[in-house]
Amino acid sequence: MKICVLPGDGIGPEIMAEAVRVLKALDLKFEMEEAHLGGCAVDAAGDPYPEATQRLAQAADAVLLGAVGGPKWDTLARELRPERGLLGIRKQLGLFANLRPAILYPELANASTLKPEVVAGLDILIVRELTGDIYFGQPRGIELRDGERYGFNTMHYTESEIRRILRVAFEAARKRSKKLCSVDKMNVLETTQLWRDVANETAPEYPDVELSHMLVDNAAMQLVRNPKQFDVMVTGNMFGDILSDEASMLTGSIGMLPSASLDSNNKGLYEPSHGSAPDIAGQGVANPLATILSAAMMLRYTFAQEAAALRIESAVKKVLAQGYRTGDIYEPGTQKVGTKAMGDAVLAAL
Repeated sequence: MKICVLPGDGIGPEIMAEAVRVLKALDLKFEMEEAHLGGCAVDAAGDPYPEATQRLAQAADAVLLGAVGGPKWDTLARELRPERGLLGIRKQLGLFANLRPAILYPELANASTLKPEVVAGLDILIVRELTGDIYFGQPRGIELRDGERYGFNTMHYTESEIRRILRVAFEAARKRSKKLCSVDKMNVLETTQLWRDVANETAPEYPDVELSHMLVDNAAMQLVRNPKQFDVMVTGNMFGDILSDEASMLTGSIGMLPSASLDSNNKGLYEPSHGSAPDIAGQGVANPLATILSAAMMLRYTFAQEAAALRIESAVKKVLAQGYRTGDIYEPGTQKVGTKAMGDAVLAAL
């Protein structure tokens, strides 16, 4: 099982170290090789996604990523910014399906900014299309027109792009509560009218799944008002980017949430949903649990090692039940620990 390990920037190397320790503690044979992606790759090779990293990522069965970006690189030309490395690897590997669970562990109900009774038992899966939409559409740019700057981007989807992500979502819903909510903005955007049309055309293939539709502005409101009405949500790249971050904060901390980005053969890139948190980088206080849980998703989706994935997830639940907390999820009466101590606790629970 070949894993390309990309620690990345900011807190990335710290949280990745704990995930790697957990993987090595399992009775499985991994071949792990490390490379640069993001700002650290710009510093080392002058490219956010260097050729050496590209070769390693393409040869691996899965990619485990920490986080990329930071203010250090904000003044670089757009093509050199760390985020271009992330977009580049997603595009090159054909990682079109992003799975982001938003699960509220019972022990963290008070960490959410919403009332515990609103979020208790929350378990949502957001399926986001990842390689199309306005993020990749052409033409795009900033030009001088009629004496002033003019910025423009293009939103587009093909029918086949929409259908393949919908099928991923329908299949996921089949394995859960058989409810799928497709999110669009069809009252304004023709692109998402096509999205809704294709969703309705695909639904008869999954007669056991209840399909509903919701406009994105209403979906954003409903996630705060009554989030437990949702089971699986599917949407395009831009809407999914926003809604998945919103859903993550219902759980109390984005530091708890993993994600998977898959191709058509379940080769995937696995990463925590949070960013590189440069303000706390190097302090040993970051929460490694999202990265550890991302490793569990990798075992489940790419390597079909369900038992090992469950071992990791059970260990995380046990650690939370024991009262261990990093700063982002700390509350009075619990035990505040740092990055490595949290990793130690997970290893002990394993």
